[in-house]
Amino acid sequence: MNNDNLGLYLIIAMMAMAISMAIIPLMMRLAPVLGMIDKPDARKVHTVPVPRVGGLGIVLGALVPMFIWLPFNDLTVALLAGTTVLLVFGTWDDITELGHYVKFVGQFFAAAIVVYYGDLYVSHFPLYGYDAIPSAVGKPFTVIAIVGMINAINHSDGLDGLAGGESLLSLGAIAYLAFLFNSSTMLLICAATIGGIFGFLRFNSHPARVFMGDGGSQFLGFILAVLVIMLTQQVNTTLSPAIPVLLLGLPIVDILAVFFLRAKHKLNLFKATKNHVHHRLLDIGFLHYESVMFIYTVQFVLVLSAIPLMYESDALILLFYLLICASVFVFLTYAERSGFKVHAGDSLKKDIFVQFLDKYPRMRDVPVKSIESGLSLFMIATALVISSVPTDFAVSSLILLLLLIFVLATGIMGYQLYRLILFVAIGFSVYLLSTYPSEWLNHKVDLVVVYFTFMVVLGFVAIKTTSDKEFKITPLDYLVIAIVLVIEILPGEDVFREQIIWMIVQIIILFYICELVVQNMKGRINRFSGSVALALALIAYRGLV
Repeated sequence: MNNDNLGLYLIIAMMAMAISMAIIPLMMRLAPVLGMIDKPDARKVHTVPVPRVGGLGIVLGALVPMFIWLPFNDLTVALLAGTTVLLVFGTWDDITELGHYVKFVGQFFAAAIVVYYGDLYVSHFPLYGYDAIPSAVGKPFTVIAIVGMINAINHSDGLDGLAGGESLLSLGAIAYLAFLFNSSTMLLICAATIGGIFGFLRFNSHPARVFMGDGGSQFLGFILAVLVIMLTQQVNTTLSPAIPVLLLGLPIVDILAVFFLRAKHKLNLFKATKNHVHHRLLDIGFLHYESVMFIYTVQFVLVLSAIPLMYESDALILLFYLLICASVFVFLTYAERSGFKVHAGDSLKKDIFVQFLDKYPRMRDVPVKSIESGLSLFMIATALVISSVPTDFAVSSLILLLLLIFVLATGIMGYQLYRLILFVAIGFSVYLLSTYPSEWLNHKVDLVVVYFTFMVVLGFVAIKTTSDKEFKITPLDYLVIAIVLVIEILPGEDVFREQIIWMIVQIIILFYICELVVQNMKGRINRFSGSVALALALIAYRGLV
């Protein structure tokens, strides 16, 4: 993969993330008017009403770049049409609480579009050998399998960040395999969906300010199901037909176990209960975020194992999957029967840092002002030191500059559109600096590392100065660390891997810092906005003149 292709997928992911992060705060304000509020009840974990509009951010964030860059053929048109159907039914359910059978209508319709119009279906079963199964069997089975995966992700959406994080890990492994097998269509879909999820997780990490609702969970289950079928039935038919169970991971066995328990106790199979893995982890004493990270770890092991096992026998893959999943349920069953509890008698420690800030309140503004100055310096310096600017980036920067001026002058869409412009501008800066560094900067790599290390330290301090809550690693932080580590250990060209890792790290750091700066602004017209405008103007000038 060359730099231009890499840049395209990063732009797609950043665009999806920025759109998602811009839409969700706006929809959170509209949620009470629309009736899209998730109220607590006996089977739910949250105790206060929470807007369930995050799915709109995920789906729209992913769909916009898909509509722009996806090549239109029967399959991609079917995918977009099925996604639209699920968005309509999912949003409808988030507003009015549809019954299960009405939701099934939308799910089967969306799956049928992909199978019968897009001509995507399972033609090889695990343990069935090399013989293809008849389409009269494969197509109905595929429809049922897609609907099953839609509901698997929907049912796993029970803790803050859980369904989004599980889907993100699966998409990461699928994207890597798509890269290995040169499937640009799959990579594009993965990049757009990953960006939409990251934008959503910004608001969904515990304690969540928004839920994805059925509009988001059904979309994620649908996309994952379609992608694994594309991978094994079209992109590389030599892969084991059993590999999807590893790529999709824990949600499959979780929903099957729940159905088994409901049937065993003669309960309605489709009536929600509190016997999912995440409920059982909470019951044995795991904290909310610990339960999420426990499940992330299991999902991480499953999806990562798909890469070395992708050409192994179906029996070996299924055995490995069942052993990992069985170990989870054995642990839960033992803990429940033995009365084992986590964190028994734990106590919280006092936060000395907060006490220091209470004693010297003027120090609270220093870290935020420092990261604001550091981010401004980065963007302006990048525009000056890069060796060249591609024309498309120059034109895009000019459009962003004009849009920024318009937003600052009119105040339209408040901070939502403003955030979108800032995030895209930061993404441009990181990509240009990594891809087109000046000759002078090539010999000063340590300077860039020192800068980002310093900004990370200031960012952590800024978090502490703007909140009295104790800072701790969140599930989203865990996900980011896991993804970076996976990229580091995956096989591939060293230069490509290192460039990807470094760009991801820079983007994540600067996005977090930018969000801190925006949260502490008293108004959009300020020195930081001026610095961003200057950086965009310099990039546009250098690429067009």
